[in-house]
Amino acid sequence: MKNKQLDFTPVLLGSDFNAYGMARSLYEIYGKPVKAFAQTQLAPTRFTKIVDLELIPGFSEDPVWIDTMKQLKKRYANHQEPVILIGCGDGYAELIAKHKAELEDVFICPYIDYDLLKKLNDKENFYKMCDQYDLPYPKTKIISKAMYASGEPIEQPFGYPVALKPANSVEWLDIHFEGRKKAFIIKSEAEFQEIVAKSYDNGYTSDFILQDFIPGDDSNMRTLNVYVDKNHQVKLMCLGHPLLEDPAPAAIGNYVAIIPEFNQEIYNKVQAFLEKINFHGYANFDLKFDHRDNSYKLFEINLRTGRSSFFVTLNGHHLADWVIQDYVFDSLKDQSTLYANKDPRQYFLWLGVTPKIFEKYAKDNAAKKQAMEMINEGRYGDTFWYAKDKNIKRFALYKWMMHNYAKSFKTYFVEK
Repeated sequence: MKNKQLDFTPVLLGSDFNAYGMARSLYEIYGKPVKAFAQTQLAPTRFTKIVDLELIPGFSEDPVWIDTMKQLKKRYANHQEPVILIGCGDGYAELIAKHKAELEDVFICPYIDYDLLKKLNDKENFYKMCDQYDLPYPKTKIISKAMYASGEPIEQPFGYPVALKPANSVEWLDIHFEGRKKAFIIKSEAEFQEIVAKSYDNGYTSDFILQDFIPGDDSNMRTLNVYVDKNHQVKLMCLGHPLLEDPAPAAIGNYVAIIPEFNQEIYNKVQAFLEKINFHGYANFDLKFDHRDNSYKLFEINLRTGRSSFFVTLNGHHLADWVIQDYVFDSLKDQSTLYANKDPRQYFLWLGVTPKIFEKYAKDNAAKKQAMEMINEGRYGDTFWYAKDKNIKRFALYKWMMHNYAKSFKTYFVEK
């Protein structure tokens, strides 16, 4: 994709690794800092020249969010070029879809309608759609607040360990209690009953997804990033093979090492699903390989690019530029789908930790051996440490973050 002559203005919502990765992707091509708005200042977008970040208290929720966006509409109303709104988190993506009709007179909002977004964001509804479109997922039982409120012990049919995750990931962001995690691997009946009770007693109202635990370590996971154009045609599919996850309780499920992988069967199944439901925009899927039946099972869909999605850009497919080519240059309509990662000789390893931490904690297997060879050859990179955005403050921040990762792995890592 070489079109870069027309003017446009991207506006990012968020200040996390995803936001920085998207800004870096655009800066690498167009050489201009990217405007961003967020509620809080997070480390990835500190001390940077490529992200012009404006902080707005309360910006993560309505009514502050939509009231602020109405003011921002006035700021951008006179722009003759396209102004593209990109949400870099679940909450921001949902807010854009919810208020799309109020924003589209000024902003391009490359998001599906709110009704479809709510169905996909709710894991219970997503699994119903998986049944409808023949997508495999782990055996599942729904746990509701009403079941807990009945006072009767909640039965679960899968044995232990078992996986438990909130069906409503957006609501879960506001729930806090000791022992809270993004998702739980529960090893006993007492732990199961305790987590359900703590969650509902501390304000959670939506369902839980209880799932048969697929055995195996982090290297059995896969992550798939997709871009679907405004005509509902899949244009980019890039599969990653995570080799290590963050072990900290609040960050479980966050990948810290990904090697590219090619799998046409996965590509075909997901492409058919997205095109049949008339999806458009960015999507990210998490899957796990189940050795018991030799299948990849879907866990969830995220309706935005992910925290670790810079691995796509690192491997030559500038993730943020797909929406630009689609809506600014209208250049995707005649392009066939790009199924990434066909040539292992061109792979780059994405790391969110130091090579030393990766080597120490990643499971020894063929993929790790391949990754270590890539490290030794210099074919690796991360999201944060960008050659065109280096300064002493970012270097100090990077060292501090890696120091904290080392402490976190030492404290929480348990070999699976």
